[in-house]
Amino acid sequence: MTIVGFDTATARLTVAAVRAGEVIYEHSSEAAAGERPAHARELLGHIERAADAAGGWNQVSAIAVGVGPGSYTGLRIGIASAQGLRQALGIPVVPVGSLEALAAGIRRSTGPPGPVLPVIDARRKQAFAALYDTAGATVWEPLVAAPDQLAHRVAGLDPPPLSGGDGSLRFRGQLEAAGASVLADGDEGHLISARDVCSLAAGSDLSAPGEIEPIYLRPPDAEMWREQQRRESDRK
Repeated sequence: MTIVGFDTATARLTVAAVRAGEVIYEHSSEAAAGERPAHARELLGHIERAADAAGGWNQVSAIAVGVGPGSYTGLRIGIASAQGLRQALGIPVVPVGSLEALAAGIRRSTGPPGPVLPVIDARRKQAFAALYDTAGATVWEPLVAAPDQLAHRVAGLDPPPLSGGDGSLRFRGQLEAAGASVLADGDEGHLISARDVCSLAAGSDLSAPGEIEPIYLRPPDAEMWREQQRRESDRK
């Protein structure tokens, strides 16, 4: 089975092609500080390069796409691209949770640890997180929480989890005080990788893909801003 996969849930763009467990194409990039992510401009080009590396679209068994949680705009770009390719090419699309892919990368970086806590920086002083046990089964479904709330939940865990992701770096102090271990700065386990998106999709049922639903967990910034403006207007 050959899978082309990608994730656009964060500022990092990652695209890969994996055949029978072997990575045959991989690209990852991130916008420089102060610049907007280039997902809309660069994603389709790298998807086509991944398909070319696989020998063309007729050699691709499925398309895997990260469905968040993460950036509202980034998820829309990634999922719309996947849906468009499915309609144009008739290739099944498999949704993969971005936190689940991050957890797989943490395990790949460290070997088979105990429970894993992937954490994505959700901005607005919040984190997206989930918890997976030693076998990779979901213990906590994806959630959004303030760092102190997340730390409170972590403090009750036995054994304590290993955490990775840009959110674990931002909130390292709170997580480590609660008992979690956080990967060292610069460890590749902090980064979502499309090779893990592909690997997780490889075990999925391709016969009934259905609609691809993003995991948003909270309203987009624009909607929250409009609601705030409405409340302020009502108070006048």
